[in-house]
Amino acid sequence: MALNASYVGRTFGPTQPYEVSRVKIAEFADAIGEPSPLCRDRAAAQAAGYPDVIAPPTFAIVLSTKSSAAVTHDPGLGLNYAMVVHGEQSFTHARPLHAGDVVVAQSTIESIRAVGGNTLLTTVTDITTTGGEQVCTARSTLVERGA
Repeated sequence: MALNASYVGRTFGPTQPYEVSRVKIAEFADAIGEPSPLCRDRAAAQAAGYPDVIAPPTFAIVLSTKSSAAVTHDPGLGLNYAMVVHGEQSFTHARPLHAGDVVVAQSTIESIRAVGGNTLLTTVTDITTTGGEQVCTARSTLVERGA
């Protein structure tokens, strides 16, 4: 079944507020092998000019994945998730996420296009504080194989 092209431009969200914590930042840093003390030591982060420990740039995947799940699980889109591989991911940061941030994410389907025997679904997820400050934009492309 082909993806529903009428979904291009459709926005999902925002997600429920997510509070970024020191514990989650440290766990994520450990998981990806990020050694920076800015991710674990509040005093070091403050000495570097941040209000608290900062998250590695790819921490935004935690938030964008929660938001894009609303896209991929919408039955009207017609995505066969069993046939999906992750094709591409990028992040553009206005500033680092830091402990104490309370953020929401909102995903928009940017494009759906056929390439060979596959369909590419590109989403753009805006991550903002609950006060409306832009923190990060995540762009993701999923490939539905054999569509």
